[in-house]
Amino acid sequence: MTDAQPKTIYLTDYQVPDFLIDQTDLTFALAAQATQVSSVLSVSRNPESSDQQAALVLHGQELKLLSVTIDNQLLNSDQYQVDAEQLIVANVPDQFQLKIEVLINPQDNTSLEGLYKSRTMYCTQCEAEGFRKITYYLDRPDVLSEFTTTVIADKTEFPVLLSNGNSIKQGDMADGKHFATWHDPFRKPAYLFALVAGDLDVISDTFTTCSQRNIELKIFVEAKDIDKCQHAMDSLKKSMRWDEQVFGREYDLDIFMIVAVDDFNMGAMENKGLNIFNTSCVLAKPETTTDATYQRVEAIVAHEYFHNWSGNRVTCRDWFQLSLKEGFTVFRDSEFSADMNSRTVSRVENVSLLRTMQFAEDGGPMAHPVQPPSFMEISNFYTLTIYEKGAEVVGMIRTLLGSELFRNGSDLYFDRHDGQAVTIQDFVAAMESASGRDLTQFKRWYSQAGTPVLQVSSEYSADQQQYQLTFKQSCPSTPEANSDEKQPFHIPVAIGLLGEAGNLPVTLEGEQLDADTGDNTHRVLELTQAHQTFVFNNVKEQPIPALLRGFSAPVKLHYDYSRDELMRLMSAEDDGFCRWDACQQLAIRVISDAIKACQSQQPYQVDERLIEAYRQILTDESLDKAMVALMLQLPSQAYLSELADEIDVAAIHSARESVRQQIAVALESLLQSTYTANKSSEVYAPTAEQIAQRSLKNICLSYLSLLEANQYLSLAQTQLQQATNMTDSMSALVSIVNRDYPDAESARIKALADFYQQWQHETLVINQWLSVQATSILPGGLDRVKALLEHDAFDVKNPNKVRSVIGAFCNSNAINFHVENGAGYQFLADQIVALDKMNPQIASRLLTPLTRWRKYSSTRQASMKSALERILATADLSKDVFEVVSKSL
Repeated sequence: MTDAQPKTIYLTDYQVPDFLIDQTDLTFALAAQATQVSSVLSVSRNPESSDQQAALVLHGQELKLLSVTIDNQLLNSDQYQVDAEQLIVANVPDQFQLKIEVLINPQDNTSLEGLYKSRTMYCTQCEAEGFRKITYYLDRPDVLSEFTTTVIADKTEFPVLLSNGNSIKQGDMADGKHFATWHDPFRKPAYLFALVAGDLDVISDTFTTCSQRNIELKIFVEAKDIDKCQHAMDSLKKSMRWDEQVFGREYDLDIFMIVAVDDFNMGAMENKGLNIFNTSCVLAKPETTTDATYQRVEAIVAHEYFHNWSGNRVTCRDWFQLSLKEGFTVFRDSEFSADMNSRTVSRVENVSLLRTMQFAEDGGPMAHPVQPPSFMEISNFYTLTIYEKGAEVVGMIRTLLGSELFRNGSDLYFDRHDGQAVTIQDFVAAMESASGRDLTQFKRWYSQAGTPVLQVSSEYSADQQQYQLTFKQSCPSTPEANSDEKQPFHIPVAIGLLGEAGNLPVTLEGEQLDADTGDNTHRVLELTQAHQTFVFNNVKEQPIPALLRGFSAPVKLHYDYSRDELMRLMSAEDDGFCRWDACQQLAIRVISDAIKACQSQQPYQVDERLIEAYRQILTDESLDKAMVALMLQLPSQAYLSELADEIDVAAIHSARESVRQQIAVALESLLQSTYTANKSSEVYAPTAEQIAQRSLKNICLSYLSLLEANQYLSLAQTQLQQATNMTDSMSALVSIVNRDYPDAESARIKALADFYQQWQHETLVINQWLSVQATSILPGGLDRVKALLEHDAFDVKNPNKVRSVIGAFCNSNAINFHVENGAGYQFLADQIVALDKMNPQIASRLLTPLTRWRKYSSTRQASMKSALERILATADLSKDVFEVVSKSL
């Protein structure tokens, strides 16, 4: 990097803003390469500032300043200072009107921050600090202002003009132009500003709130996508009703709008009243959308809508409080998804993501607490720790308080802080006030990084009918200062005790068992010490402990279960998560044996208990089919890698594939009959029942496709040809593309060609087509990916395309990315260096696989480190990439 090292920003340095902006009036005269932005701001000194003589310092980037006016007096250039990142005006009055005019270039804004062009439309992305690419402003979340926005554009080219709030005026102008003025009566920070202009179609609906107000609902898309909006509209209405019923939150504006955009760095953005969505997170119809994407759309629509209160009406004081809105809102959308679908399946899917990706993040060089103490570039902290672990922390508060007191706490939080920019501590304080609980120790979850480890042992006395569980908690050191001095966490551990006839009553020593107090087979233990023992009385037989029910805390738990005990938990435990987790633990042990055999080049036969467990699962008609499908999925290569002290890529891959193959051979007839039994001619619907049936059918197909018999290639081909929905199409295509037999090559080529021919005009489908090839485990993966980069369907400027090919390959195709000669690492370094010049956010997020170089063999470590050093030596590296690379090295 040729410039000076980027500045580190610290939470401890927070100061209130010297100025406030009461009113913000914006006018945009849109033009691709010279949009003129005029801002009129009502500015006043902040009485809480310690410096009442401070100069006015505004943020700005990539702006051409035209003029600065204070109280109708045009300033000369010697009356202010301007550089690449700020505008400084000294000697300003205590209250004044500030007018600034700038020019910006949306057409060439490839960073996709601020105002930019996506295909034929203008749109904005201002979180976290994109507004400073629109005009000079106090671009910080604790400066809240009432916005009025006027958009001017060519009427033929851009008939739809949108911004936050309610429409108050519109009309025609000279030269074929027209304007629209929007007013948002709710004060907001600049990061929630939004603008869209384009030739868009719309679907409309209404929603009647609990106080009988009628809200207009509108989803705007390009004409080509108008037939893919209904599911998002249905999801929005479900979200609005659920938030009223479960959290007591009613929508406030007269209109709620969503716009779908092809070019977008993130999934979606909760701008007040005008949510902007990546097309991949809002568009859906059976022919083009998988079940997983249907559920994802529902969850993301809900997430962004829920932000209206947890993020917009109550927002963050500073970016160190990011999990205040994101963690809380992920918790809310997870609860919504659990209510809309299978609660157990939803929980298992969330835990799988957390244990595979967030735990790895906690163990890497970018590990940080849920409330980070510092950062160089805030965009790097939109992480799984902030979102997913942040949600788990909120969930633990709910577990400790109980549902009723938690709801009281959330009500108090919203009532206390409506219209304010607040902190994580304010959220916890509301929970303490509502419940009477002291959560001082619990707040270590926000300030200490890393994943706690629980070592658990047990002891049973038949004579005394007494059982005890002993917990030892620890947490590995992490990169932040004083990480070796971690204090014990406050950890809720939900448990049950499984006996021969089912779950036993759970009575802690000193308590009297009362059968009328609810479920007496379930308890939540509160760990607060490094070493803690719990004694249970009246335990009439030696139990098997069901630990961490519902995954009650984001920890790594170790208990020495026998394989027979895991089999018992899988078949008889009441808690669905524990049943699934027991299945995973048994599979991990079996695969671990296979890894050792592979490393010593010895033959390996799968433990018959895993085969028998899968046979029982397939024949247990009492189980939810979605749970059966989940339990049949072996732990992923990514999760197995996370568990390893040193990642042996080839051994993990070979061992896992060997176990899959042996399961397929042993259960062939049962897998085939289950596949046939779950075929359906029903009209597609993304219902929980149908999704479960398809998921079970397709997991069976994935196993059968491992067998050499041509009948299973034909089975996949037939499914691909006859599929009436994208779930079945993609499952069949994946099976064909990954089939590792000589007879499959021509079938593979034909299937991919036919699929492209059929769907080449559906961008989101082709993105999936790209990913299927990028993640194929067959040899030659890097060459295939390089060829995809030259394909007409690929566009390096589109984040979805980059994620579909480069991201998918480097994150989800370990056996091909981690080739021994390091070619995969050099390829990724090449892509990051090139992308950093266009879109630093996307470049930075691609770095993750290289940041974990210390977990690999010495040969791979050297290659990965070399790739990182080459990136770091690049001239004019962005803050985004510099921070991740420098911390990784």
